[in-house]
Amino acid sequence: MYRPTLRAAAAAALTVTLAALTVSCGNDAEPKAKASSAASPTAAASAPSPSPSASPAGTGTPSAAATPTARPSASSASGIPSGMPSAPPELVRDAFAGLQATLNDSCTPGNCAYFLGRVYDELHRLDRAMKADAKGPGHFPEPIAQIAKLDKELGGDRTFENLKKHQTALIGTRDQINTWMQDHPDDYR
Repeated sequence: MYRPTLRAAAAAALTVTLAALTVSCGNDAEPKAKASSAASPTAAASAPSPSPSASPAGTGTPSAAATPTARPSASSASGIPSGMPSAPPELVRDAFAGLQATLNDSCTPGNCAYFLGRVYDELHRLDRAMKADAKGPGHFPEPIAQIAKLDKELGGDRTFENLKKHQTALIGTRDQINTWMQDHPDDYR
């Protein structure tokens, strides 16, 4: 008699827990606002009626549609402000570590598009971090100039075909910036 009610309550509790974990582990700037909105379905879900998050088989596990997912907003991925308070700028040290992670990789069949795209992305991640650094972009004149030169050469086209055509310039820019950063008086390794 109580088994369906217990299953519904367990499914609701699991759903709320997953929602709370998603909110707390997400990259959103306002987790408290989302946590309070996630808590409001709790009262409705704890009612003795069957939970909509229970699977049709009645196992008490949430269905795929009921499981919350965290996705970065398009505005945060593109660097365009979304109106919400933004996260602090990325540290140059972290961005440089991402660029250095490409040093032991190369353009191999089946991996070349990913590799060249990653080198391009890591260079621009480092460029954004340098420009946002507290010491100012004047602290990193050569890497910023080298990335600007590469961008001019690429002509705004970051397709695989264009990156492959300019692979020597792309990898050369990465290597020159790596050398410059390692010779920099501040240790960014």
